[in-house]
Amino acid sequence: MGVSPYQAMWLIAMFDLPVETPALRKQYTRFRKALLKDGFAMLQYSVYARFCASEEAAKTHRAHVRRNVPTHGQVRLLSFTDRQFGKMEVYFGQIPTEPEQPMHQLELF
Repeated sequence: MGVSPYQAMWLIAMFDLPVETPALRKQYTRFRKALLKDGFAMLQYSVYARFCASEEAAKTHRAHVRRNVPTHGQVRLLSFTDRQFGKMEVYFGQIPTEPEQPMHQLELF
């Protein structure tokens, strides 16, 4: 049985971080790498998304992001259901395309 698109969530991390100094660039890189390590994928520059099978899973990944928020700049977290995410309109130029699909999770028995 699959995951319900009304219970599954997408967690979006949007950020605007300063990179004027080597120390700030290091914080930016550390934050971006933490997102990737936690299973986020880049949708656009500074906009990353992660599929979560439930609200509880989204809550866990929100905590992971919070632990890695840099000392400078702005980070926003937004979550919505897979059903809502599927209604997103995406264009490459003027060509409509489908939104990203959830990544298949590795199942261990």
